[in-house]
Amino acid sequence: MTEAPQVKDAPAVTADASFAEIAQRRRGRIRRYFFQRPRAMDAVVVLCYVLLALPTIIASIIEGKWLVVGLLLLIATVLIFRRRYPLQVVAAVAVLEVLATVLNPWGSNVSAGLWFALYAVATNRKRATSLVVFGAASLPLSLLYLFMWTSPSSMNTLQDVPENFHLINNIATAVTIMLSNLLATGIGISVRQRREHEAEIAAWAARTTQLGKVTERNRIAREMHDVVAHSLTVMISLSDGAAVVVKKDPDRAGDVLGELSRTGRAALADMRRVLGVLRDDSGRPAPLTPLESGLNLAKLLDGFRTAGLPLHYAHTGPALPADPAFELTVYRIVQESLTNVLRYGRSLSRVDVQVAREGDLVTIDVLDDGRGTREGGESMDSLGTRQGIAGMRERAGIYAGIVSAGPSKRGGWAVHAELHWNGEKGE
Repeated sequence: MTEAPQVKDAPAVTADASFAEIAQRRRGRIRRYFFQRPRAMDAVVVLCYVLLALPTIIASIIEGKWLVVGLLLLIATVLIFRRRYPLQVVAAVAVLEVLATVLNPWGSNVSAGLWFALYAVATNRKRATSLVVFGAASLPLSLLYLFMWTSPSSMNTLQDVPENFHLINNIATAVTIMLSNLLATGIGISVRQRREHEAEIAAWAARTTQLGKVTERNRIAREMHDVVAHSLTVMISLSDGAAVVVKKDPDRAGDVLGELSRTGRAALADMRRVLGVLRDDSGRPAPLTPLESGLNLAKLLDGFRTAGLPLHYAHTGPALPADPAFELTVYRIVQESLTNVLRYGRSLSRVDVQVAREGDLVTIDVLDDGRGTREGGESMDSLGTRQGIAGMRERAGIYAGIVSAGPSKRGGWAVHAELHWNGEKGE
């Protein structure tokens, strides 16, 4: 009874290609063939009914009961429309089955048409509606047999038949009709529930895919902000510094220009890595570790020193977890903090970067003694996006961490971050 679904009252969703392919494979070749060709399934249903009613058709032709033959063929024709008009078809079949049974009580077609019609209703309507239709369609035929005292002609030849034999036979026939119709309805309800379940999974898959895309866009936006803001800030500072020292100390200016070139190349490599996600149809993420872009924390600090920051770095406790994503989070938090110091700090004499690990807790502190070092302050230039601290907090949130930023006790600006390493990935 497998057929292409046209489920009403079910969630209207469009599953992505991968889910659709999985669902198709689970159906198997035969079911998949008829699922994709509903008209072929209609032909199979009509053929099955004709085969079930064939003995009655042949017997009716022999006996000259052409009206019975016409009714059976009409039932077969009506079943073609069960998918489009399920309620109308089940009503028509119920009436035609009763008429055919009155004319030929003990035929092989009894209730067969109702099986297919009730199944179609159950796959297209809610459970309560299907059960009501089952009762309404099955009751006339069952009552007809329950109160039918005419036995089959073959039984009339039997001798010594108990008087209540025909009554018991009629009751058994009526019960069989009810149970077989109930079975067909139950199968239809089960198929409908399975289709609704697949639709819900498809909706969940679509939502998950969309959420993944949004998350990836946010990640790319964070990366692009960090790369562009840091690189341009450092390059501008290096350019300004080179312009000042080029006449007084050409060798020093050459070092500054060399660092400017390295910063530009590193920024270009970082941007290519981030944008590569947008072009990679395979869905593989871009490398997450800064080492794969030729960067590490030591080089980052050296770049800021060359740009003019009086940096002092200290690390206490064990080494950081050897996880690319965690390393990148630490790297970006330090990078963003120092970028803000370089961009907004004034009258700087000391900038401290402290990274400490104690068990699963990693803390990062970036402090300076300048003035005006605050994102969004009055000294914020045209490069500011007001998203730096928010981006750091989003990164820290991945590791159940926090980021706080504000004026420090010694008059500058302080950034404090805490990250919790869960240890699920090996170090």
